[in-house]
Amino acid sequence: MSRIPGNPSNRFWLYLVPGLIMLLWIIVIPACWNIYLSFTNYRGIKPPVWAGLANWSRLMKDSTFWVSFRNSVWMIIAMVVIPILIGLILASLIFDVVQKKFGAKTASTLRAVYYFPQLLPIAVASLVMGWIFRPENGALNALLKDIGLGKFQHNWLGAPDTALIFLMIIMIWIQLGYPLIIFMSGLQRVDPELYEAASLDGANWWQRFLAITLPSIKPEIFVVALTCTIAALKVFGPVYMLTKGGPGTSTIVPSYYSYTQFFQSQQVGYGAAIATALTILIIIVSIAFTAVQQKVEKEDEE
Repeated sequence: MSRIPGNPSNRFWLYLVPGLIMLLWIIVIPACWNIYLSFTNYRGIKPPVWAGLANWSRLMKDSTFWVSFRNSVWMIIAMVVIPILIGLILASLIFDVVQKKFGAKTASTLRAVYYFPQLLPIAVASLVMGWIFRPENGALNALLKDIGLGKFQHNWLGAPDTALIFLMIIMIWIQLGYPLIIFMSGLQRVDPELYEAASLDGANWWQRFLAITLPSIKPEIFVVALTCTIAALKVFGPVYMLTKGGPGTSTIVPSYYSYTQFFQSQQVGYGAAIATALTILIIIVSIAFTAVQQKVEKEDEE
């Protein structure tokens, strides 16, 4: 924090008080209260009664809880791994090929098209996808019927064999624009002469991608991987809007499981234990990502 010459720095602490109060009110106190509830059998009506580790012991034996975390791994694949891989290739193609051959306006239009699902409220995006994949008169089933493939019509989001796969496809569609925009903004600082020099040396697009594009946007890749992993671990809206965790537990995720325990089963203490476990996992993932990023940056500097 900068200081005005002659003024002691302790006077500036007064300006931090409103922010500190908001931090305590919105984050710290609710988090501490949630942790406390995870050790009680609170049902939302009578005062909470201390239950020790009963909720945590139940959590370790709860097969639905572990299924929800297994589904979170699939969500990470859909919201982190696939969007980053596709986003890297698309960003490089748009920056290195499309922009050169068709101009900056075409490149900007493509970028906006890919980013459009990110601009939609998650409820609207989910409703649109739900309309496309619904069994009775959804767009996909109607298309299959019109082209003579009616026997392949299916309840895409309502059958156990396809619900998770199509939920993942929807999440890829929603998520793809985010890494693309971040990677393209990172590519703006790369000197175009590097690409021209590589082209003159006979390097093809793939070789330029590996030698120039990928190393240049390494910090952006770490940022996108961390933020998307956190988003995947706490994804809730699309699951609530499209499948409600079903059929059965085929698409349930920890945040939705916690919600059902809070507001449907009135097992507030147990729901708090699930939410606390998810928070601990997110903190561990964040620390691990940050440590790996710092290690890579240190190695690059050396």
